[in-house]
Amino acid sequence: MAHLKENPHPQVNPQSKKKKTKELNVYVLLLTILIIAACATYLIPAGEYDKSVVNGRNVVVPGTYHTIESTPISLMDLISSIHTGMEEASSIIFFVLIIGGTFGILMSTGAIDALIYNLSRKLARKEKWLIPVMMMFFALCGALIGMAEETLAYIGILIPIAIALGFDVITGTAIVLVGASVGFTTAILNPFTVGIAQGIAELPPFSGIGYRIVLFIVMYLVSVWYIQRYAMKVKRDPSYGYYAEGKFEATTDASKLKLETRHKLVLFAFLVNFVVLVYGVIKYEWYITEISGLFTLLGIVIALLGKLPANQTVSAFMKGAGGLLSGALIIGVARAIVVVLTEGHIIDTFLYHASSSIQQFPPMLSAIGMYVLQTFLHFIVPSGSGQAALTMPIMAPLADLVGVTRQTAVLSFSMGDGIGNIIFPTNGVLMAALAIAGIPWIRWIKWIWPLILIQFCIGAFSVLLAQIFKYGPF
Repeated sequence: MAHLKENPHPQVNPQSKKKKTKELNVYVLLLTILIIAACATYLIPAGEYDKSVVNGRNVVVPGTYHTIESTPISLMDLISSIHTGMEEASSIIFFVLIIGGTFGILMSTGAIDALIYNLSRKLARKEKWLIPVMMMFFALCGALIGMAEETLAYIGILIPIAIALGFDVITGTAIVLVGASVGFTTAILNPFTVGIAQGIAELPPFSGIGYRIVLFIVMYLVSVWYIQRYAMKVKRDPSYGYYAEGKFEATTDASKLKLETRHKLVLFAFLVNFVVLVYGVIKYEWYITEISGLFTLLGIVIALLGKLPANQTVSAFMKGAGGLLSGALIIGVARAIVVVLTEGHIIDTFLYHASSSIQQFPPMLSAIGMYVLQTFLHFIVPSGSGQAALTMPIMAPLADLVGVTRQTAVLSFSMGDGIGNIIFPTNGVLMAALAIAGIPWIRWIKWIWPLILIQFCIGAFSVLLAQIFKYGPF
């Protein structure tokens, strides 16, 4: 295992405790928005569009907006909306918990740790391959299973390896954070972002995957180039790098943990699971219920292959699900905001005025506007699943009104969400990772802003292109 100087485990910088008090709590933000939404029902005229069902989808009928009698939200309605939101979002909430529990079992088998450690050790003397190979792993984890908080465990491993190869702390940290961000941004099969957003937008599960794979490749190559370019500058001139005041000791001893046969079987089962998932979604149009069942079966299979006792399997599942409980509940609280806006009959009023303001622009510019809006909304709602639950019920019908495909609206969300993950200080994973690495947020921003600008431009172009060729199915 990688070693830390004077401290075997990365610890949060003592100063981070002071920063913690300044962090913006997601629940406080959402509850504040919920109260504002309730107050808005007293101020904004109520109105609604006529709706029609087209191919099983609820679609707003353009030009049918009309005002109705005001229906402001009472105090009892307000405090009841959270339960209603949880109930309405229950299928998504339990889906997230089941996936988290299955991942908890996977982690408990030691297969992921063994894979990371052994890949790191084998690449320790092949510096040119360390960045692209390890970034590919984290990018795929982000794109396929929504791996985020779990990546924190590997920062303390990759930083010492990076230093041993002549790189620095920022390089080791960026491999993990930027790699996972590339996956979240393109979200090939990410169940927590695209999976939820497409469900709300009433799109076929994980539709549009081909375009997202292309974007994954582009974002991955650009990100690898940026980090590799920086790392080689550090290697040529160590004074150019950042070393967190010697917090990490350089070493090439990644780990003595062996990738055993049981680990290989577990990883193979995990791979087969995604093959079956993709086939089921495409062939049989599986959705949340079927996919949840598939992951439940996967948890049982990998527990057997990993030789986990029954009690340990249950504990691992509970721990994994518990780790995502906060994020799952955010979905329900965010949904409560939509409940208030809907019961107050002002959500259609918002759609009417929003669409009226941008209908004068071409659909391509409207798509870009959605992308910019989603990017900045991520500062307020740093949870990808929470942001999807909060914004997509509005963005999907708005897309219908302004001539933007719903698939493009979902793409605008996922691109904005992923890019925000590695810059906004309201993102808990980012701030925890920087604390472990000993990198001040300001220093991180100074280093990463050119890459963020490049990624943002790629995202804008991808959304624009998606609208041009009517990224679909609709």
